[in-house]
Amino acid sequence: MISANLSAIFYLVSGVLFILALRGLSSPETSRQGNFFGILGMVIAITVTFLSTDNFSTGFIFVIIFILAGGSIGAFIAYRIPMTAMPELVAGFHSLVGLAAVFVAISAFLNPEAFNLGTQGNIKLGSLIEMSIGAAVGAITFSGSVIAFLKLQGIMSGSPITFKGQHPLNAIILISIIVLIYLLCTTQSSNLFWILLVVSFLIGFLLIIPIGGADMPVVISMLNSYSGWAAAGIGFTLENTALIITGALVGSSGAILSYIMCKGMNRSFFNVILGGFGATDETSGEKNKEQRPVKSGNADDAAFLMKNASSVIIVPGYGMAVAQAQHALREMVDTLKKNDIKVSYAIHPVAGRMPGHMNVLLAEANVPYDEVFELEEINNDFANADVAFVIGANDVTNPVAKTDPQSPIYGMPVLDVEKCKSVLFVKRSLSPGYAGIDNDLFYKENTLMLFADAKKMTEDITKNL
Repeated sequence: MISANLSAIFYLVSGVLFILALRGLSSPETSRQGNFFGILGMVIAITVTFLSTDNFSTGFIFVIIFILAGGSIGAFIAYRIPMTAMPELVAGFHSLVGLAAVFVAISAFLNPEAFNLGTQGNIKLGSLIEMSIGAAVGAITFSGSVIAFLKLQGIMSGSPITFKGQHPLNAIILISIIVLIYLLCTTQSSNLFWILLVVSFLIGFLLIIPIGGADMPVVISMLNSYSGWAAAGIGFTLENTALIITGALVGSSGAILSYIMCKGMNRSFFNVILGGFGATDETSGEKNKEQRPVKSGNADDAAFLMKNASSVIIVPGYGMAVAQAQHALREMVDTLKKNDIKVSYAIHPVAGRMPGHMNVLLAEANVPYDEVFELEEINNDFANADVAFVIGANDVTNPVAKTDPQSPIYGMPVLDVEKCKSVLFVKRSLSPGYAGIDNDLFYKENTLMLFADAKKMTEDITKNL
């Protein structure tokens, strides 16, 4: 057993390690170190929690069994999951964090004596407020994350699901949650507590179903923030410093990430919450594609253009992730460099379905960090480049974001790929991206479409080079 003061010191150390973890994860170069700090901080926090307990009952054996079982399942899933399914994995894990907060709140409400919160029907007011908020946010996080997972996994339509009076209904439910928390704190009625949970679960579903697939990255980071605040609220209830610090870090970092992503798509947070992005009519896009000419080529054509170029800019996207083409791409770039061709990589802030998605894949293929540039750093270079090699990126290269005020992505910062002398676009078909709209870049005079699997096409180009 360790004293309360020593526990507080160790919790503080784990909190500092979590902060260092976030700092490390802000750059691919230090991400491994950041992961290590996060793991070490969590090990310390869990160990101190066990050692701070006065009575090791037989129940702790079950706790250890569940930790080992859950840890094993989590490790197995994380090991087997492909990078393309990482957004779904994150959404699934967020749902579990929210559900854990709900279960802790239920335990504390039904047996407050075990948590030193008072007695049933006479719980401390401050603790009851914290418990109620933590439970409500946890329930919203759970149900919202489940919907996000279903949309990302394709089990549920990625298009916005809307109905008449949806926004007023959501507003009424949110107001009712506030009223229920007030009444619960006044009466401490168990019926009100269960009603609060049911209503919170309901609003979680209703908040996420009107959000389209193109906005899912923002939803994931937003739910990440919710899970953090839920954990922090329960941390106050349990008077656990480590849980408060961890929850606050996750909550604030998720909120900042949501802001960064909204800025990257030139959309306000409220636009995302109100939904509608990705609700365009895809049938009209199909009709337009039939009427517009497209130039297509093969690996030999692409190799010829690259051989005669002095500079090439690679634009990786979700298609590269699906095909796992990052290693083949690195081999192609190495071949280009041997011919004294300058090569750089252009990354959009929301390329793929999560920020950093492309950076992680390129780092996995040992692409040098100094060759990878964000949109703001490289966008002006497209006009002076000979070839842009777009491998599976779609909405983030669509020129209509700059030219068509009626487009749902109008105003979103995009990569100025069309300004290159030649554009090589690797894609399986002319299908639209997550925003559900046709890409005008496909039909530009300087664009050559390469219809194939990204990995196979890249390997064939390397052979021809």
